[in-house]
Amino acid sequence: QNTSIIKSYIFLLLLGFFAYSDTAFSQYAYKWMSVGSLHNYFSEIGSEIEEGIQKNKQQNGLQWPAIYANQDIQCAKALWIGCTNFSSPVDPQSPYNVKVVHVGPRVSGAGEFFPQEFRMISKFAAPEVFVDGDLSYDKSVEIDEVDPNLFVDRMIVNKVNTQLGITMTRKIFQFSQEYHENYIVSEYTFKNTGNVDNDDEIELPNTTLTGVYFYFHYRFAVCANTRFVIGNATGWGINSMLDVRTKNDPENFRAQYMWHGKYPPFTLYDNIGGPIWSYPGDGRYAEKSDTVGRLGAYQFAGVVTMHADVSSSDKSDDPNQPSTTSYEGSDEPNTSNNDSYNKVKMESEYGWMSKGRKLPTHALKVEPTGLLGFIQPAADPSLGTPGGFSNADGYGPYTLAPGDSITIIVAEAVSGISRELATTTGIQYKKGQINALEKNTVVFQGRDSLFQTFRRAIANYQSGYNIPQPPLPPKIFNVNGLGDRISLSWETFDNPGSSLEGFEIYRAVGKYDSNYTLIHTAAPNDRSYDDANPIRGLNYFYYIVSVGGASSNTGVGLTPLGKLKSSRYYTQTYNPAVLKRPAGDSPYAAKLKGNKAGPFTIKAGVNDKLKIDIDNGGPVVITIPADSAAVDTIEIKDVVAQI
Repeated sequence: QNTSIIKSYIFLLLLGFFAYSDTAFSQYAYKWMSVGSLHNYFSEIGSEIEEGIQKNKQQNGLQWPAIYANQDIQCAKALWIGCTNFSSPVDPQSPYNVKVVHVGPRVSGAGEFFPQEFRMISKFAAPEVFVDGDLSYDKSVEIDEVDPNLFVDRMIVNKVNTQLGITMTRKIFQFSQEYHENYIVSEYTFKNTGNVDNDDEIELPNTTLTGVYFYFHYRFAVCANTRFVIGNATGWGINSMLDVRTKNDPENFRAQYMWHGKYPPFTLYDNIGGPIWSYPGDGRYAEKSDTVGRLGAYQFAGVVTMHADVSSSDKSDDPNQPSTTSYEGSDEPNTSNNDSYNKVKMESEYGWMSKGRKLPTHALKVEPTGLLGFIQPAADPSLGTPGGFSNADGYGPYTLAPGDSITIIVAEAVSGISRELATTTGIQYKKGQINALEKNTVVFQGRDSLFQTFRRAIANYQSGYNIPQPPLPPKIFNVNGLGDRISLSWETFDNPGSSLEGFEIYRAVGKYDSNYTLIHTAAPNDRSYDDANPIRGLNYFYYIVSVGGASSNTGVGLTPLGKLKSSRYYTQTYNPAVLKRPAGDSPYAAKLKGNKAGPFTIKAGVNDKLKIDIDNGGPVVITIPADSAAVDTIEIKDVVAQI
């Protein structure tokens, strides 16, 4: 009893503190899932809130295809859990008609969600990639446990207690198999443990929870690359078009999805697909050289429900879940300043969670003709709101007696047309070779690709996650620039897979996120290759994949037959490799012509950035950009001539 009294006072203190700020204790540990073409981060608090890992970066995560820069689609997510007739001896404000605990879309979850476990498990150790001896990577990965028997490449285990006494365990996992690597699965198990805080004591051992809803909120915006090309507001999803599929639709899956819709303030050209015709003045998220018209916002993103328990005693899938499929204004009062002690506001929040199916869908409210309107848009997706809309799914109502649990399994996915098709289509549109309708028809092929991804995720789940696997990637990949070649070598894991038939090496010139070509096919016993064709002064990037035999591909999970390859994201180089100048080979000489006022500019081969400064005839220093030669600076002790 004394413990309950003490905890009541603590709760009162926390109430005053957390009511003060949405951002209190906002920084929680996070981990990236990044073994496939879709990359996303996940937070130990249980959901990924707005600006959750980096302030002033609203679009962060859900990157596809992640090899390219600025492909972020995720703005904010939220997880709310609510119930009816809640009472707790450690909560001084109970009883409640409805009680809701929150993490996201803006509140941090502090004081309502309590992280207990957060670790990364991998089927094998993270491969290491080195360029000239330096570790090369895009996102750092810390593996907490290696389990060779794991059914998936990587899994994050995240356990969180909540103020309702429901403990959430979510298992987040991703496959690297090339036909299943653009979705990430989250398996949620919500158990009535009675633990309402951060310690091991069970405060509510005998409480049955009624009217329980699990509510997920998704604010997506396709994508950061075009935010300042089309308009800043597109970066928070003001033009996002949201649609729904249920068991009653021809596709026969349950999903919410979205795309980059019309943005009326932008009038230079039709913005569906995000054509990039010009370079934004501030240069954020775009490049000066990338103005050929390439489509930069061609992605379709969404979440598909693969399983939701009928009840705590019936673990079969309920096709009527989620029972709430809705869209809500992203800047509505319910999306900020959420407070598990605000009884009035929680009534409104619970109304969102339990409202059922909101019809028509957002997309059909904006464009009632459906696909015809989607590819020839005329209306404003914001519907006059300042922030656009977010998708929402609510699962429930459930009753949870002590020890009861509910499992919900979803997959976040992104797909679309290929980068190559996005480029050629955009160029054709900019040149006037096709019109907006023809461009948009190509863009909407990406919706079919997303639906195919949903079906593959469902088929994988229904197979018991038994899809065929490629060989393991190389364990170590070394790239070293030498004087006359770039040397590549690799090592394999002790048991890379019985289906290993060899390796393929791909190379790009200039940037790591540019076009790659196959330059070499290696035998299964080969461990090195010399690339003798690089040009001095240019940057080179590589990746190597292991190639399996076609006979090991069973086709399970709607996997197309044929050879399977390991993921490039395990063995991609992000640091440039260049030819180094051999020792003793010094081609530099200088004869300076002109008056005595510097600086002098020398145009030399690769570029015109070589500059010399003269200080009254003293030592001359020539500075050479790192991207033009292996030597950064040369000091010439004596001026050869000065005319």
